[in-house]
Amino acid sequence: MTTRRHLLALIALAPMFAVPVKAGEIEPFSALSFEAAQRAGRPILVAVSAPWCPICRAQKPILAKLAAEPRFKDLVIYGIDFDSQKDLLRRFDARMQSTLIAFKGTTETGRSVGETQPEWIEGLLDKTL
Repeated sequence: MTTRRHLLALIALAPMFAVPVKAGEIEPFSALSFEAAQRAGRPILVAVSAPWCPICRAQKPILAKLAAEPRFKDLVIYGIDFDSQKDLLRRFDARMQSTLIAFKGTTETGRSVGETQPEWIEGLLDKTL
């Protein structure tokens, strides 16, 4: 039986077992990691994509380049697969692949769908800071 105390202990220990992700890499979505990043007030981007989506493929190098910039050093990018993670699509109210959802801590600061202009994506990421 899982108690609240066990759950809190798992949440506290989760960062110790996390696999380090390099700047600009998209981390697979994990509820524990996402909630820990929110509590820490970190800038977060949730990227909904599909392997067959050309717009998603165009977004990835733009996100990698922007995330490598020093001002976005604390940015965490979580990836959600459009085809297989339908529960997460409902959670984030994402209806299409190539959706980018920005958070500053627990607050959603913006979203875009189908955007491939680097300066517009950069503007979305600026809202996370």
